[in-house]
Amino acid sequence: MDGEFDLLRLFHSILRWLVLLSVSSAGVIALVGYIRKQPIIVWERSLTILAMVLCHVQLVVGLALYAVKYKSYTLLTPRGFQSSLSSSVIRYWKYEHIAMMIIVIALVTIGRMVSKKAKTEPGKQLRIAIFYLIALLLMIMMMPWPFREGVGRSWL
Repeated sequence: MDGEFDLLRLFHSILRWLVLLSVSSAGVIALVGYIRKQPIIVWERSLTILAMVLCHVQLVVGLALYAVKYKSYTLLTPRGFQSSLSSSVIRYWKYEHIAMMIIVIALVTIGRMVSKKAKTEPGKQLRIAIFYLIALLLMIMMMPWPFREGVGRSWL
């Protein structure tokens, strides 16, 4: 069981760098395109799709990690719920991290969807830039960086 967990966590950790790179690149490129009033190029549109797909893959891996790690906890009993909230580290992993990352993935997905409905290319770029960069900011805030006390993980 630990081997499966370690493998999932390694994949989740490696994938976070791809997600960070793709979301930040798509957001910044869209913002630069909007500012410079440049047309959207096919690879830019592909990058936004790739970022969204990577976010969804990351979510699936993260949910699998969540299921493996917290299957022994029960939320239905008052005692289990109370004990899970007593530790800030468990609260971070069990509630805060996963909830915020689901919001991040929703922002990326919504950004992609509303950009498709925009009538003009600058409107599309602006929507991608806004949603992706806000998602990036939230993602960076809720990641378990090695320097975060109590919840920090290694760089890989």
